[in-house]
Amino acid sequence: MNGLDWAVLIGYFGVMVAIGVWSHKRVDNVSDFFTAGGKMPWWLSGISHHMSGYSAVMFTGYAGIAYTYGVTSFVTWSFPIALGIAIGSKLFAPRINRLRSRLHVASPLEYLKNRYDLKTQQALAWSGMLLKIVDVGAKWAAIATLLSVFTGISLNQGILITGTITAVYCTIGGLWADALTELGQFVIQLLAGVAMFVAVIMELGDKGIGFIDAWDQPALQGHEKPLVADYGAVFLLAFLFIKLFEYNGGMLNQAQRYMATATPKEAERSARLSAVLWLVWPLVLFYPMWMSPLLVDAQKPDGSDSYGLMTEQLLPHGLLGLVIVGFFSHTMAMCSSDANAIAAVFTRDVAPVISERARTWTQRTGLIAARIATVVFLGLSMAAATQVNSPAFKDIITVVIKWVAGLMGPMAIPMMLGLLRPFRRSGPTAAITSWAMGLFAFWLVNYPINWNVEGGVPLQYQVSIPLAVSLVLYILIGFIKPEDTPERLALIEKINTDDDGSAAAAIPTPAGGVEDALGRTPVKD
Repeated sequence: MNGLDWAVLIGYFGVMVAIGVWSHKRVDNVSDFFTAGGKMPWWLSGISHHMSGYSAVMFTGYAGIAYTYGVTSFVTWSFPIALGIAIGSKLFAPRINRLRSRLHVASPLEYLKNRYDLKTQQALAWSGMLLKIVDVGAKWAAIATLLSVFTGISLNQGILITGTITAVYCTIGGLWADALTELGQFVIQLLAGVAMFVAVIMELGDKGIGFIDAWDQPALQGHEKPLVADYGAVFLLAFLFIKLFEYNGGMLNQAQRYMATATPKEAERSARLSAVLWLVWPLVLFYPMWMSPLLVDAQKPDGSDSYGLMTEQLLPHGLLGLVIVGFFSHTMAMCSSDANAIAAVFTRDVAPVISERARTWTQRTGLIAARIATVVFLGLSMAAATQVNSPAFKDIITVVIKWVAGLMGPMAIPMMLGLLRPFRRSGPTAAITSWAMGLFAFWLVNYPINWNVEGGVPLQYQVSIPLAVSLVLYILIGFIKPEDTPERLALIEKINTDDDGSAAAAIPTPAGGVEDALGRTPVKD
């Protein structure tokens, strides 16, 4: 990097902070901070939903998969995400929007206390927060790895720089700042991605290699196969189920995008836009990665530095800075949205249980607490980032695929399936048992069994078995021990219908609304 690249990078950071300051004026209460007050346009929500699913892991971990195996990086990652969101646009998006518009909640997990019980809500809230610390830590480590390639600064310095800038704008501006910066980041990503795509095409042309002919090169032998090695059919099916839950709200930050729109119909349109972007745009981003074995020799065994090396080699200064900004934009978009979601869970779901004072917070005090929780979460995730590549977590892609994908299912199934009528018989017993046994299955498969199987348990089973255990138990226990009380049935009807008829009226309406058990005042739009 030279002075021009640094100017582009510093200018980007300045714009992100300015957006946060501007967004601060739109945040008057907790509802504005966590759900944009339900006033976000569907197209902005859709772009924000799309961008909040990226991070620099794509340009490190998945770049390594693309460098090693080729197109399976798209087939087993962005394609199942696109399909999962498309399904979720009908199945989950409208129902999650009604959590805000009809139940007046600010956290995706708030409804679980009435859908199941307080114990279930707390189990999912605490485990979700802990998993997100590890997940976001991997994202910080990914962007810091790329930054070290370009600037030579240490991993910890890179984590500190990116985390601090993100903390400034997302803490003062809330979800509005996240969405508006993600819109800007989408434009940057578009320019940077196209620049890299064109640069690779031109470089291949200089070597006498055509756009299609490249696949016949010896270095890309077998790279056109959609499913290879650990990334086979079982992995694809498991990942589809995982992403169906994760990218429709199971990891919380995407649920907020659905909650932020004005109506269930707009939430559905938002999800459809995100699905289309996930299907089309990653093809442009992945093509240079697929071609990377023809252009660079990766220095790391997993090929995770291949995209960074290729960027340095092909792009002139200025454009190099723009692509580096693109790396930052991905990671900061995901991490800031995660921070906002976890702050919502802590201030709305956890703090009132552990602190009597939190149950009587005013709007101003709740907003201050939300901002403090955001900063604390970012600090903890940055600390976790320093442990990536340690014996406990291993490399970045291991954290993202094995830990996050493997653990997400047991946490997301009670939350997501609890919205749907067909699973109305599944109550607290089904939810807490499926959650606990899913986590136990993750530990069993990834550690004791993995240690005692020659060659280890294949990756597809490491990520799929915990989800399968949770799913089967959640459904089975619901039939064996149905807990569909009139109150729970009425709540499910309220989530599934837009009318204000008898189904909605059947829900008890104590003074505290859905939060009455803790004595809190519901968030009003």
